[in-house]
Amino acid sequence: MAVGEAADLTVLVVGNGAREHALALALSRDPAVTALHVAPGNPGTEPIATNHPVDQNDGPAVAALATELAADLVVVGPEAPLVAGVADAVRAAGIACFGPGIEAARLEGSKAFAKEIMTAAGVPTAEAVACTDAEQVRRALERFGAPYVVKDDGLAAGKGVIVTDDLQAAIDHAAHCDRVIVEEFLDGPEVSLFAICDGTEVRPLQPAQDFKRAGDDDAGPNTGGMGAYTPLTWAPDDLVPTVLKTVLQPTVDELARRGTPFNGLLYAGLALTRNGVRVVEFNVRFGDPETQPLLTKLDTPLGTLLYAAATGALADQPPLAWKPGAAVGVVLASEGYPEKPITGKQIVGLDQVAVPVIHAGTALDADGRLVSSGGRVLTVVGMADDLTAARDQAYTEIAKIKLDGSFYRTDIARSAADGRVATPSSL
Repeated sequence: MAVGEAADLTVLVVGNGAREHALALALSRDPAVTALHVAPGNPGTEPIATNHPVDQNDGPAVAALATELAADLVVVGPEAPLVAGVADAVRAAGIACFGPGIEAARLEGSKAFAKEIMTAAGVPTAEAVACTDAEQVRRALERFGAPYVVKDDGLAAGKGVIVTDDLQAAIDHAAHCDRVIVEEFLDGPEVSLFAICDGTEVRPLQPAQDFKRAGDDDAGPNTGGMGAYTPLTWAPDDLVPTVLKTVLQPTVDELARRGTPFNGLLYAGLALTRNGVRVVEFNVRFGDPETQPLLTKLDTPLGTLLYAAATGALADQPPLAWKPGAAVGVVLASEGYPEKPITGKQIVGLDQVAVPVIHAGTALDADGRLVSSGGRVLTVVGMADDLTAARDQAYTEIAKIKLDGSFYRTDIARSAADGRVATPSSL
């Protein structure tokens, strides 16, 4: 198949979570995608794709499967395979891959490396100190003051960050990590902005906002994300072009200058502070749970778009198109999540749900029953003319699902729907 040409695509998605189910659903709507595979996949991907057992972190195994399937495109979903170099192995086999190589994936694999890149590229971010022992941590915490922000330098499945007014809690969090980044606290609402990149060209998606804490009103422990919504009607009109100019493009350009081009999804977690936009973190893959509402709203054929990015032809693609209205995703979590989720319980009622249900931690037991297999189990996505209607739809439908002991936040997108999200006047 020619570079940038997207017709009769055979696509392999690597991963087994909600992000990969959402990707598979969007890819299945692209007429150019004529064969769809997911490895290892989950019960949600099985009706729309062919699932394949594979160790998703084993580059040679993934490359061998892609070769066997005669895949035109491999889309690597999770961060761990990217940091392990799975995308490099796929490209070495001569197959187009959407996902950064091992060097560029360090943007997520190491917070310290991400800070180095941001400094070199002139990207606005929080002041930070890398620490490897308790005394360094204490000095950095005293320097920045409360609220204290401590981040595990490595991968932590979205749960390696603590933001607290409790000094001892911050010290204890650091003690469980080999290396941490202690940062100044950034005020203002947070925004997620994803961008499709081909190493040179950068195409931002709509902004979204996710909810990290387990409970309503941002109470409870940090999680991988309990829900998200898009668009952000309260965000400044020039937010996307500003972030493209000051954050996304400079980062991609700096990585290209170093000989490690970024091909894949660049995720910028942003704080809209009184001093302007600041980067909270970079991720190198579609974020969960923002991907679920974002891809539900995306009208551009996803397979065609990702193949163009993987083959360096993104500049030839038309502007992204979006369905009208708003989308809200609400996560159903297992009892005990995030500390000690209880799994193996039967899930019922999905056949009554009239909106997309994205599988994350689900499995089939020996009797073929759908059961929970992880902390975040499902995401229910409502889409309607506005945020209020999308919220109502999502919550009406998620209430139909029965999973003993499960819970979900009841306030996803509530403040935005009520017009109560404020941004600093400097933006």
